[in-house]
Amino acid sequence: MAEHKLLYLSRADVEAVGVSMREVIETLEVAFREHGLGHVEMPPKPAVSSRPDAFIHAMPAWIPALHALGLKWVSAYPENHKYNLPYISGLVILNDDETGMPLAVMDCTWITRMRTGAATAVAARYLARPESETVGILGCGVQGRSNLEALKALFPVKRVMAYDKSPENAERYAVEVRERWGLDVTVARGPRQAVTGCDMVVTAGPILLTPHATIQAGWLDEGAFASMVDFDSYWSRAALKEVDKFVTDDVPQIEHYRTLGYFQDIPPIYGTVGELVTGQKPGRQSPKERTITCNLGLALDDMATAPIVYRRAVEREMGTWLPL
Repeated sequence: MAEHKLLYLSRADVEAVGVSMREVIETLEVAFREHGLGHVEMPPKPAVSSRPDAFIHAMPAWIPALHALGLKWVSAYPENHKYNLPYISGLVILNDDETGMPLAVMDCTWITRMRTGAATAVAARYLARPESETVGILGCGVQGRSNLEALKALFPVKRVMAYDKSPENAERYAVEVRERWGLDVTVARGPRQAVTGCDMVVTAGPILLTPHATIQAGWLDEGAFASMVDFDSYWSRAALKEVDKFVTDDVPQIEHYRTLGYFQDIPPIYGTVGELVTGQKPGRQSPKERTITCNLGLALDDMATAPIVYRRAVEREMGTWLPL
């Protein structure tokens, strides 16, 4: 029997292969189209937890059109900053879709960061006003950065309102964004300043079983788009009731989360991102509509992104080959 090898890609390898945010956005659009057509196999992710508001998920998916098959094993521990460790960590296993043999094992940190921002951008393409210039970021961590990067790839972003419960985090974020992209960044004095007056809003704090519900009714402007990266942690029931279109990336997943205690006070689900991409449901239909996407973070996002990383690494002879 021939020896089989798999490629191991460290976090540094994954970051160095050179896949752009634009590439991730475009491959996710394909993945969401396939999802909307019912061509993706993706069971709701099972989870275990060893700490309050922490979780470890097993996230398998198969996207036939992309020949993408595999699983992400990912943890999110909100207290990790105390140990100088990342909130999100884990691995992606990529398999051959014809034989099932493992092709690669790679760190998931960069993939999770990029695909989450890209998923927001895909939804925004259909739900935000094309001329959107001002972005409000609540939570100036990894996702506050990647979501801004993704929105900037598709929209004429000029101004950022940055809020974080740690003013020091917000100040560091502002300096980084100014230096990296030359954007006008204001550190918000309070959370409302990062919502009201913004064309697009991203809430990217820790995912909480019991929402702190900071954002109140009347804060989100008419015509604004929001992405709930932290589930409904930031949103009050009254604020969500003002939304004209509430979209998610996968209905079975959000219903599964409801059985676990999340999403107890969300509005009716208008449709999925896949239905928007395929045209089964119209996206924004009026400049005054308030629209929200709740991107849960799907395995299809990871499985759409991992093959690009793998192919680029093979082309550039990066990583370490290991016997299976």
